[in-house]
Amino acid sequence: MSLKKAIGIIILVLLIDQISKIYIKTNFTLGESVNVFGWFKILFVENRGMAWGVELPGNYGKLFLTLFRLFAITAIGYWLHTEVKKKASRVLIVAIALIFAGAFGNIIDSVFYGILFSESTLDSGLATFMPEAGGYASVFHGHVVDMLYFPMVDTTLPEWMPWVGGDRFTFFDPVFNIADSAITIGVLLLIIFNKRAFPKQPKNVKEIVVEEEIASE
Repeated sequence: MSLKKAIGIIILVLLIDQISKIYIKTNFTLGESVNVFGWFKILFVENRGMAWGVELPGNYGKLFLTLFRLFAITAIGYWLHTEVKKKASRVLIVAIALIFAGAFGNIIDSVFYGILFSESTLDSGLATFMPEAGGYASVFHGHVVDMLYFPMVDTTLPEWMPWVGGDRFTFFDPVFNIADSAITIGVLLLIIFNKRAFPKQPKNVKEIVVEEEIASE
């Protein structure tokens, strides 16, 4: 698979990701939701930290996280370029391209959204793009926009169950975005098609001769 096609995948994912985020950011108040199906909602939340909402304390924690993301995406980009030059399998290149696009999509939020948008809150109306008063945070301190929510199970556990009887049980709770989905799909491709992504290299003549000599001793 060529580098041009891999870049095409990256651009497509980034466009879908950023268009959806900008639309949600400028048309939804924080916490606003729209019911699409019983098991799928559009719910606007902002993630100030890592996956699953894990947040590093303080401004330096956020800065460290963003810089780490920049370092990671540089490494992923180098990996993608290397595998394309080696003419690696299509599934591996597609997987890396999806992971790169997803990571890059969330980096855009972290680096630029703080200076491009006004703050989203529960009661102050919609965020605006390029507000006259300036953005809600400095560069590298933006919040990642999430909106995909799949509350497939929302029930109360039976009273007869020990310890947890009567408690509310929900699944699936995390709210995520298109970029997160691209990363997840890329990782799943590497796991499911592991043998195709990382095929064993055929042994050369020298290795075969050495193995035969060892076996004959």
